[in-house]
Amino acid sequence: MHETFDHTADLGLRICAADLDTLFVEAAQCLFGAVVEDLATVRPLQKIDVQLPADEPDYLLFDWLRQLLYHFDAEHLLFGKFEAHVGPAGLTASAWGEPLDRARHNLEHEVKAITYHGLRVEKVDDGWEAEVIVDI
Repeated sequence: MHETFDHTADLGLRICAADLDTLFVEAAQCLFGAVVEDLATVRPLQKIDVQLPADEPDYLLFDWLRQLLYHFDAEHLLFGKFEAHVGPAGLTASAWGEPLDRARHNLEHEVKAITYHGLRVEKVDDGWEAEVIVDI
């Protein structure tokens, strides 16, 4: 489960999941759900792989989302499908998507950056929760 919330000139992403792997997948879906109006319009035509060294879960989530945003900014790739595994060695993940096509993809928000402000990932009774503020 994920949702967005308003935060001054920024946008907050709130994510809940049963496990850490799913939390990272949901966070990526939430990010790109904020970027593009209908995530279902993004076809899984290109794949990128991301490997990040072990770190605290909040910093690992920050780096994961920053990597995805980099590919959007630099290569204009929208992503709609994600896999992630968080283990002792860090994050091993993949994202599938396609180049931005303004005829099919209506952009919702221009996400400029992932921020450290309010960044949190924590274990809760029924799984994991995270909040990330993005600069729009």
